[in-house]
Amino acid sequence: MKVSRPCYFLGGLWLIAAGLLQCAWAQEKVRLAHSALETSNAVWFLAQERGLYKKYGLEADLLFIPSTTTSVASLLAGDVQVTNASGGGVASAAVAGADLVMVACYLNSLPYELVVAETIKSAEDLKGKSIGISRLGSASDVAARALLRGLNLEPDKQVPIIQVGGSSERAAAFRAGRIAGFPSPPGIVHLTKGMPFRVLIGTADFKERFEFPYICAATTRNYLARSRETVKKVIMAHIEAVHFVKTRKDESKKIMAKYARTTNEDYVESAYSASAKLYDVVPLVTRPGVEIQIKEATSRKPGSQLRFEDIVDEGIVRELDKSGFIEKLYKK
Repeated sequence: MKVSRPCYFLGGLWLIAAGLLQCAWAQEKVRLAHSALETSNAVWFLAQERGLYKKYGLEADLLFIPSTTTSVASLLAGDVQVTNASGGGVASAAVAGADLVMVACYLNSLPYELVVAETIKSAEDLKGKSIGISRLGSASDVAARALLRGLNLEPDKQVPIIQVGGSSERAAAFRAGRIAGFPSPPGIVHLTKGMPFRVLIGTADFKERFEFPYICAATTRNYLARSRETVKKVIMAHIEAVHFVKTRKDESKKIMAKYARTTNEDYVESAYSASAKLYDVVPLVTRPGVEIQIKEATSRKPGSQLRFEDIVDEGIVRELDKSGFIEKLYKK
């Protein structure tokens, strides 16, 4: 029996279409969130821009939800499955009863500076004046307290810490004179115009690295138990995104500039350098950093108890490291 060429052609088209449908079905949907457009969060949006979520079988809907506390609330509400969160935010939520877990941490140090009005020349000048943060328990809150202590000042008692909102709200409050300063990631002040300022202190000025689980992937224990492979794929995409940042500077800077919505080369260079240097190749969660945040969180709720193991599960990262997945990326 002979089969005509048109039939061969149609059959081939059907096979191609079936293959495409199979690929579409294979893409698992997941909602993710990152909490800032700054370069420290680049692992999240860079994985999206480079098609890395899709590479590992995910159809990722990546949302921008400002601040760790809001992201954690969205996670608990089931609006997202995996979110960026700082160790301080997760510890604070856990003390309040939330069953959250950090599964990877890409940046385990807090790269922040204390930006103050130009008239403030010393720590003494800051006494009695307010510092603005996004929300209590957020990374900006932790940074503000650490930086003030680095100046031998007592947070709240000597220098009030008030909730203002995201980075744009803090900048507006600063311009209006409602706050004397605010904690900020490196380079952000390069984006401001007509705003006299000085950097009074930065975590880079500390004698030792300020251990803090800053850019981490967090989820609920329930979701991790039900969808471990999905979480693993998210982490794989992020690990490859870190590799991209460390090895493809110019392309990384273009994507970072796009999300920061700036063409300011000073900012992009400064912010890229800080992130590329601090991103960890093997994204384990720093125990010293977590334990500091646990201590801070439990101090606000007398009688509460929390352990490192209660809010950290490094099983997936250790599995990927042991399998050679990370080593192979850096050997390419």
